[in-house]
Amino acid sequence: MININGLTFRYVGANADALTDINLRIPDGDFVGIIGPSGAGKTTLTRAINGLVPHHYKGDYYGEVLVDGKDTLKHTPDQLAVSVGSVFQDIESQLVSEIVEDEVLFGLENFSVSSGEIESQMEWALNAAGIPGLRNREIRSLSGGQKQKVAIASIIALRPKIIVLDEPTGELDPLASRRIFETLRELNTQFGVTVVVVEQKIMLLCEFARRLAVLSSVGLAIEGSVTDVLRHIDVLEATGVNIPRVATLAGLLRKKSLFFGEPPINVLGAKAMIENCLRGENTCLD
Repeated sequence: MININGLTFRYVGANADALTDINLRIPDGDFVGIIGPSGAGKTTLTRAINGLVPHHYKGDYYGEVLVDGKDTLKHTPDQLAVSVGSVFQDIESQLVSEIVEDEVLFGLENFSVSSGEIESQMEWALNAAGIPGLRNREIRSLSGGQKQKVAIASIIALRPKIIVLDEPTGELDPLASRRIFETLRELNTQFGVTVVVVEQKIMLLCEFARRLAVLSSVGLAIEGSVTDVLRHIDVLEATGVNIPRVATLAGLLRKKSLFFGEPPINVLGAKAMIENCLRGENTCLD
């Protein structure tokens, strides 16, 4: 479980808080998407969960972050890494080996995974990330997207209780992005891993996350189930979030008293919504 209570943080030398009075509770086994405009503190929030704030990134820190029962102020990122696996936005800073196989092995060996399990967990992670053919490749020869998959594979191989990802699909095409989220869903549903992910591809995120937390320049604007958050188009617009078009359409239909159901989260849902309206079914007025 992740409990964030009154978290405020300002980086050294900054003129404004990166995070202001954040209160957020993420139960075990949840799948939460963090969204918000540039500068709202999304990356800083991930750093606070894995302990890089305030141990590595210094500044004025107020409030409390408890991760798996550990106070991040009192435990170093290395100590927290037993419970929290992190995939950073800057992939180059995360990779430490020359060969893909060695990168995945590095974490498994350092966290004392038994020799009998190492091979199976490595193969599973490489397959889950869609890169079994890269196992013996030099990392320097890979594209940015391939490096991102290697970083994800090296973390999910450890099957941590919590995985925190900062824009994991930033350099991936739509098909590869969906595969990453399908992998995260498998970790979440089959292994009970708590997933916290910052993502700009909001429509994709809405298909996989259970809840959304929307950050603004002044704090946590709104949080709740995906459909509940998508109902608040006015709040999302005010924060500067890139709203999925299907949610915008549902909001416009609702304002005209033409739609009363839950907002769709994908194109198929929008298609069904429109068809129901045209048929005059109970989600719409005749």
